[in-house]
Amino acid sequence: MTPEVSVVIPTHNRRAMLREALASVVAQRGASFEVIVVDDGSTDGTWEDLSGYDLSAGRGDIRAVRTERCGGPAAARNRGIALARCQLIAFLDSDDLWMPEKLARQSAFMRANAGCAISQTDETWLRDDRRVYPGRRHRKRAGDIFIDALRTCLISPSAAMLRREVFDEAGGFDENMAACEDYDLWLRILARHEVGLLDEPLVVRRAGHPGQLSVTVTALDRFRVLALAKLLADASLCSLKRAAAAEVMGEKCLIYGKGLARRDRQEDAAFFAETAQSARERWSREPDAELEAARVRMLAMLQRGDAAAA
Repeated sequence: MTPEVSVVIPTHNRRAMLREALASVVAQRGASFEVIVVDDGSTDGTWEDLSGYDLSAGRGDIRAVRTERCGGPAAARNRGIALARCQLIAFLDSDDLWMPEKLARQSAFMRANAGCAISQTDETWLRDDRRVYPGRRHRKRAGDIFIDALRTCLISPSAAMLRREVFDEAGGFDENMAACEDYDLWLRILARHEVGLLDEPLVVRRAGHPGQLSVTVTALDRFRVLALAKLLADASLCSLKRAAAAEVMGEKCLIYGKGLARRDRQEDAAFFAETAQSARERWSREPDAELEAARVRMLAMLQRGDAAAA
């Protein structure tokens, strides 16, 4: 019988933490689920641990696949979802943990709210194994959170559950995004859907360890600006959300441009200053050919690995 939820876990060189994350999934009570672990080219023995769950082994409830280290977490998650059999998708980052009732509570919530496209639970934050408390701007809430989510990513992958058709409708994770790929996807979904919330801390979010993308990838605003440019290129985006996205894009362009200027990259800094002005003055009303040209240039910069200490 096909389970109800597909759990997708991308990982890269987190052998010990992955063992703990996977144990927290195996310990789930009262839920019907499958697990797909995508090892994104680990070199620390992760695949040796997972080899018993290789897809070729034919075990149905836990499966693992190994990919080349090229697309990062976006490609790894897309690969996992391509293998998923269920209509509900849950993500777990390999450095996070679930409480034993997480899947059962959240899948029941999705069954009871048939119109809910995506939901998340509350979470407990740990940094270096010590409890920390997020600020007010990180507080999770239900409903139309699109505008609030423009400045702060308000959905955590490990806390999210969404319907497969919603993921497909949004186009999946953008594999050009080496970071902020979740921010990008959530905004595309939130532009059209409200989010449900289980106000219970059913996820343990762990930070402070080596290898976190927020630490190893610099100048994250360059990825956020690209995500916002993609949003503004959608002519169907409603006027209120368009104006808000354009304003935030302008803010982030100026922040990133200042970082470029400090590194004596004046031509690129001027481009981002002009892009900020265009976002506020023109793209807040409608997209145009110059927006597409700016998006293409920003994408090329990402593919070259350009960064600035912003």
